[in-house]
This record gives sequence, C-alpha cells and structure tokens, in this order.
Amino acid sequence: MTTDANKTTDSAATDRTPLVELDDVSKYYGNIRALEGVSLEVHAGEISCVLGDNGAGKSTLIKIIAGRHQHDAGTLRIEGEETRLSSPREALDHGIATVYQDLAVVPLMPVWRNFFLGSEPRKGVVPFKRMDVDFMRRTTHAELLRMGIDLRDVDQPIGTLSGGERQCVAIARAVYFGAKVLVLDEPTAALGVKQSGVVLKYVAAARDAGLGVVLITHNPHHAYLVGDRFVLLKRGTMFSSNARDEITLDELTRQMAGGSELEDLRHELERTS
Repeated sequence: MTTDANKTTDSAATDRTPLVELDDVSKYYGNIRALEGVSLEVHAGEISCVLGDNGAGKSTLIKIIAGRHQHDAGTLRIEGEETRLSSPREALDHGIATVYQDLAVVPLMPVWRNFFLGSEPRKGVVPFKRMDVDFMRRTTHAELLRMGIDLRDVDQPIGTLSGGERQCVAIARAVYFGAKVLVLDEPTAALGVKQSGVVLKYVAAARDAGLGVVLITHNPHHAYLVGDRFVLLKRGTMFSSNARDEITLDELTRQMAGGSELEDLRHELERTS
C-alpha cells in the first residue's frame, strides 16, 4: 500500500533526478585521450560550470552532451535514463540546446528571421503556404522582452547587435523552443566587462526559468558569479568537482591558475642571490 509519505519521498527523489548526468565518461580519438573519467550533473534551475584552459577537454564534453560525438566509456543519462546520443537532432529532441561561441546566425538577416531560422511557422494552405512573418516578428519581440531584452526593432540585421546581445537572442531562442538544458560554449570569451555582465544576467534568467544550464568558461570570476556547481578539467581529466558552498572564489581561481604547479613555477623563477 502506498502512503502519502511514500508519494512525497518518491516525488522528492524525482525532483532531484539530474536532467543530464555524465558518470565517469571518457572519449578517445585513436591513441589520444580527449576526456577520461569525467562526471557532471545538470539539475533544473541550476548552473553547472565547466572550467579549464585550452586543451582541457571542454569542447569534447560539449560535443558529447550536444550529440555530435558519442562517448567511448562511462554512462550518459538524461532524466535518469541511460542514453547514447547519435546526433544533435536527437539531443534537441531530448531538450538539450547548445549555443556555440561562433553563434550560428546569418548576420544580414533580421533578428526575427534568425530567431526562427530552420523552424519557421507557416500559414495558408498548399500551394499558397507562406511564412507567418507577423507572428514571427511579434513572438520574437515578446520572447526577448520576457527574458528582459528590450529590443526596439526586431527587423534590424542581427549582425548590427553587439556580441552580448546576439548571445542573449540565442539564449531566448533556446528557451522559446522548449529547451530543458542549455549548454553555453564560452559565451563571454570575446566580450568586454559590461557585455559579459549582460550575458551572465540572461544566463541567470534562463536558470530562473527552470532550465539546467551548463556554462563552459575559462573565467572563474564569471563562473562564480552565477554558478551552483563547478567542475574543473585539466588535460582531459577531472581535476576537481565542487558545489558552491564547498569552494571559495579564491580557491577556484587558484585551482584554475595552476594551484601547486604555479607555486612550483614561482619558486623556479625566483632569483637566487
């Protein structure tokens, strides 16, 4: 017999099931170890930050979650079910949207056209079906406004927007099309301080909308401003994994900078009298 207490316990367990979970995942390209023994949990309403320098394995991790590459060892679970993603389309079908650093936009097309690119709604009957431009304009403006982006003219070419604004449009698009998990590849890498702040604000808005966010970055200060969990990769392996209350910004920065390796280097470079 199932009691109310049992139901409550079951519901709580379900609520804590990660949207995406990587358990001891590895990826090899021939004899090259791109990723080995990496674990990561992505929960609804949380931001999981993956940090590391160039060559740390961040790009490989993105490709596995986005369905571009399959893992060679370990387990990938989506909402508790073991899965092997065979394509980006399959990842999207599971609610995983990836926004890459080199945003896939057409610079000369208007904002609303880029917002619906590849998923344009149509109206009318065959053979007179045509794109519902009015709907796309209204929806783009409304969805951007809902995310806090007050863009007065959605007819302007998206290439006229700043890098931060284009990132924000991509985030709003993913939310509108039903993403449960949002993977962001170095969204602040090429931005100044002010634009980076704008992007992080909308990353937090996506989290507050209930999405699970994976923020890939090499900047511990940006990660710590918004992150709930932090995974640090070094040379394809997991160097550390901490919840926010388990690590300070100073310690995260120290680990990112090299930790004991940096201290050893400092001693080596000191002048001898």
